[in-house]
Amino acid sequence: MGRVFIGVGSNEGDRLACISAAVRALGETPGLRLVQMAPLLETEPVGGPPQGPYLNTVVELETAMPPRALLSVLQAIERRLGRRPSPERWARRPIDLDVLLYGDRVIQELGLSVPHPRLHERRFVLEPLAQLAPGFIHPVLQQPIAALLARLPQPVT
Repeated sequence: MGRVFIGVGSNEGDRLACISAAVRALGETPGLRLVQMAPLLETEPVGGPPQGPYLNTVVELETAMPPRALLSVLQAIERRLGRRPSPERWARRPIDLDVLLYGDRVIQELGLSVPHPRLHERRFVLEPLAQLAPGFIHPVLQQPIAALLARLPQPVT
């Protein structure tokens, strides 16, 4: 069983209900074991059209499921919870599930890049990830998650 971290976000509809349903679905999926979930953060959207704030978190799973099969599970959960394809990049969505890290594996396939290519640039991912696994080493950058978070500029309050 390998350690996998999934980014979870929602900014459309009942955000908390969508995130709760997604996490519950992950925990009920054969071959996945839900280990822990970081506290929720409310964040402003990054890019895209004008839209409301996101709720974001990260969950840690254990699985022996191959990465491509895991991606299929995530996409099926997204569809069940009302996510529809959009031609617009970074459009609002009821649920967004992203494979952030799959153990220490580096995967570059059509439609699947692990670690997530922008993970190290996004506070809304690094903050919850650092709460779950601050010492986890990013397999490409070879730095702990906590160090990547510390390098980001502080948000303006």
